[in-house]
Amino acid sequence: VQLQASGGGLVQAGGSLRLSCAASGRPLSSYAVSWFRQAPGKEREFVCAITGSSLTYYADSVKGRFAVSRDNAKNTVYLQMNSLEAEDTAVYYCAARNTWLAISDLMMRRGYNYWGQGTQVTVSS
Repeated sequence: VQLQASGGGLVQAGGSLRLSCAASGRPLSSYAVSWFRQAPGKEREFVCAITGSSLTYYADSVKGRFAVSRDNAKNTVYLQMNSLEAEDTAVYYCAARNTWLAISDLMMRRGYNYWGQGTQVTVSS
């Protein structure tokens, strides 16, 4: 599976962006797909995840502002980001995995089979 993240850009605080994670190579429908982000000088952190059955999980910092969804017909996962804050500035990565045992597994960087290349999100205050 190859993952292509897109949709990043420059937006003012309070604005919105929608990121896409498009997959090629095989159907993404059976994979859990997560979004991570990495700000300058910081470690890559979990943002949210959506399972193959469309259960969703969010980091506390984005809960209520971000929404992850998937369109299996388009083999794509989306991240709708609203009420953006300067602290959301980072490179956003999507990642897919086909095995996991607990929610905590989804929140960890290891264990993912595939990673996208990242898309830059910059929020100006």
